[in-house]
Amino acid sequence: MAMLPAEGPLAVQALYEDADILVLHKPAGLLCVPGRGPDKQDCLSARAQQHWPGALIVHRLDQATSGLVLMARHIDAQRTLSQAFAERQVHKRYVAVVQGQMQPPGAGTWAEIDLPIAADWERRPLRVIDAALGKPSLTRWCLQSHDDAANSTRVLLEPVTGRTHQLRVHLAALGHAILGDALYADAATLARSPRLLLHASELALAHPASGEPLAFHLAPDF
Repeated sequence: MAMLPAEGPLAVQALYEDADILVLHKPAGLLCVPGRGPDKQDCLSARAQQHWPGALIVHRLDQATSGLVLMARHIDAQRTLSQAFAERQVHKRYVAVVQGQMQPPGAGTWAEIDLPIAADWERRPLRVIDAALGKPSLTRWCLQSHDDAANSTRVLLEPVTGRTHQLRVHLAALGHAILGDALYADAATLARSPRLLLHASELALAHPASGEPLAFHLAPDF
């Protein structure tokens, strides 16, 4: 397993690489792409390009989210993968720990959160649920476990659409904000974890060159 430049808690691991794609483990707290200002130039894409010149971003995770990120090694692979994401041909799952006791409609079943999301222009970059102006947004979720002592729930999440902050906004809208969420949780829920407890745990896709089905899994460290 390759380790990209930079040691410590923000070190990046490469779980898979070939001539066309990279699958990287992004730690919580690291940007996917450069931000504004000299203090926000260190990011996943910059580190990948040091190790694999020409590597290109295909999708992103929020800075606070950890987990699997797919990158392309060249422009043709990026185009193919970007189209696959746009056509919802890439399967993604996340793990989160949320405030309170989420109750699914039945044991082992997947439930849906179907709430339209819009930009909150007065408080950018935040997003809000907006029935009039929001874009259709759909998240599927499944119960993993309850922690009665901690009054929290571990859930699996599948974002069917890919709106900015979708998982965080949807869960907060149900009254079950993700622990450690600095944007959408109340002060008590934020204080329950030093990081956002949201992790991109699964990626499944067709290889952009061969069409071979690929699946990757990375368990969270929480």
